Amino acid sequence: MKRIFYPLLLILVGVLTGCVTPEPYDYTAFREAKPRSILVLPPTNQSPDVKASYSMLSQITYPLAESGYYVLPVAVVDETFRQNGLANPEEIHNVPLDKFHRIFGADAVLYIDVEEYGTSYRVISSDTRVTANAELVDIRTGAKLWSGRATASSTEQNSNSGGLIAMLVQAAIEQIANTITDKGHEISGITSARLLTAGMPNGILHGPRSPYLSQQ
Repeated sequence: MKRIFYPLLLILVGVLTGCVTPEPYDYTAFREAKPRSILVLPPTNQSPDVKASYSMLSQITYPLAESGYYVLPVAVVDETFRQNGLANPEEIHNVPLDKFHRIFGADAVLYIDVEEYGTSYRVISSDTRVTANAELVDIRTGAKLWSGRATASSTEQNSNSGGLIAMLVQAAIEQIANTITDKGHEISGITSARLLTAGMPNGILHGPRSPYLSQQ
């Protein structure tokens, strides 16, 4: 089932991302390091929504695991930090790499920063947008293996047909729905998939457990 679903996911994410061809990324350091396991740190958050960091954190394991990497359990990692007096993502990001390696033994560390998270309301529309940056670093040498950025918006599939009254009604319904539920959490899942799914243009490479490793 996964062998069928994964290629479809790549196609879907690729279509949603667009058709612009970016400059090729230099994967020399990535290929030399050949990371097998990844330590994901709680994301830092530049948005005003306090839920952003852990909403994004909860979405990250799936695309990385599907890309062929072992991801240290994020709940266990987070609790380890808390037991050692580290609850702030900014403080955690400043911990020396040798301590990460000594405690967790991973091959690489993934740093994530959430630029945007949440819903903005306008007269006839609302937009829930999540934007994040990521950087993968070799835990032994400190060398940057890869970096990327992705964004997703709830308005990508919206249609403005139906007239002004219909648009006002739709905006009111969306505002109520987004207040009751955390729409940003749903959109952060799309952002994390675009950011951390192997095989995307300039995305991370397939990991050692990926059936597509030989194709990259």
